[in-house]
Amino acid sequence: MSAVIEVRIYRAKPSMRAPLLELLRSRAFPLQRQLGMKVLGPFPSSEDEVTFVWLRAFPDEASRQPLKAAFYAGGDWLNGLEGKILPMLDDYTAVVVQDIADLWLRWPAETAATAADV
Repeated sequence: MSAVIEVRIYRAKPSMRAPLLELLRSRAFPLQRQLGMKVLGPFPSSEDEVTFVWLRAFPDEASRQPLKAAFYAGGDWLNGLEGKILPMLDDYTAVVVQDIADLWLRWPAETAATAADV
């Protein structure tokens, strides 16, 4: 089975993109990586001040739901992150794609970008 990638498109509430990106970079993304997901981004839109995209990859489709459940049912999400992140979001969507290019095997190392880079 091949890896699957979620292409996640978020719209932050006005003036919330920078603090949301910082929270994702500093707290949410490291937790997801610890569970075995791969995360790339975020990539702020150059067309507006609220949209950004990030990628979350899983080794295969069978691992996707259990890894997501481990994150979203975990104490870090339920006891803090959910209450901080969701109020900053206006909307989000995700498209799941098959990793036919084997990006999972060539996934770039974690980026060191900060909210100041936005």
